[in-house]
Amino acid sequence: MEKKNRYDSNRVRLRTREYERPNGRYEYRYTVFGKHFAIYDKTLEGLREKEEQIRSQETTSKEKFDKRTTTLNDVFELWKELKRGIRPNTYRNYCYMYEQYVKDSIGEMYISAIKKSDIKRFFNYLADERRLKEGTVEAVQTILHQVLQIAVDDDWIEKNPSDQAVKELKRSHQWNTQKRQALTKEQQDLLMSFLSKNTPNRRWYPITAVLLGTGMRVGEATGLLWCDVDFENDTINVDHTLVYYSKGVHNCDFAINDTKTPASKRLIPMTKQVKRAFLMEKKMQEQIGIVCTVEVDGYSNFIFCNRFGGLHHQGSLNKAYKRIIRDCNDAEFLKSENPKVLLPNFSCHNLRHTFATRLCESGMNLKMIQDILGHVDVATTINIYTHVTKEIRNQAKDIMEEYFK
Repeated sequence: MEKKNRYDSNRVRLRTREYERPNGRYEYRYTVFGKHFAIYDKTLEGLREKEEQIRSQETTSKEKFDKRTTTLNDVFELWKELKRGIRPNTYRNYCYMYEQYVKDSIGEMYISAIKKSDIKRFFNYLADERRLKEGTVEAVQTILHQVLQIAVDDDWIEKNPSDQAVKELKRSHQWNTQKRQALTKEQQDLLMSFLSKNTPNRRWYPITAVLLGTGMRVGEATGLLWCDVDFENDTINVDHTLVYYSKGVHNCDFAINDTKTPASKRLIPMTKQVKRAFLMEKKMQEQIGIVCTVEVDGYSNFIFCNRFGGLHHQGSLNKAYKRIIRDCNDAEFLKSENPKVLLPNFSCHNLRHTFATRLCESGMNLKMIQDILGHVDVATTINIYTHVTKEIRNQAKDIMEEYFK
């Protein structure tokens, strides 16, 4: 059936998707990514000027994403526009990794020209010349793979050239991923003994005792407020986390995020040692005259502060632990302690593993450990935190022999 021409009240022919409304105004309807939009104007001439602007934008967008001239950076901008469903801090970290390592190198290549050999060469460059560690290269690969996958899904390239690239790099560089190790009981005792006796490093005793006594993630501990600690019922409420993120070159800032997973929102039982650590921190701040005046996203009155009243973050704590390891392993201190024990290199997160290991060694039910650590799945608790010691294996052997005899 032949389509009839449409005219307005002035007998001017209307184009497709143009309409004259009952009030005399003109309307143009269009669709973008499945969503319907409309623009209006008092005159048909004014409406058609707006139509031309929309068509010009559509043409520019098509030219921009012509697979012959589209660069990897262009696809990254599209990824930023479309990406949903990840935490804000994760999104910022992805953008930082791309802009820091990809944008000014392989990011300027045309997407249709990128081959797997280019990706391999790029990762070799990061490992050999930029001296990036395995974890950083893997983080770059994560965002790069997502960006390239958009090009695959839109048929700009046939397959993702970053598939398995890091795996081959690990093999060629003989990288062996090692699980974070927990401190032994002797190393843990040495650490706490040193912090309690060494005056320059004594200020790190409370937060270390809290990390070792609760298994909280670093952001959960540094983000604690005094109102989160219930001294009457001996519980610690974890319902947010403090993050320290990059806002550009030499510009970082704090923010409050939701917990890592819904299961991470939890009440942690507070032991006597942890309670004493909180009270010790409070007393030390009163004696030195430290007042935390920092406010982050409406949160204030943080528990752990540095000597300037500012907040701690993972980087600052790890630097402090490097100094503590160096001083603790000094020969003069070890003369009065156990000379057979030395502190290994460890980070904040190793203290979480240490806490979990002590719970596993105590024989506590894994579901209880899962709840305290805030894991979604008990498999995470089993796979990551169950560091089986020789003593536990011997206990298991004795139980098996008794049961199956």
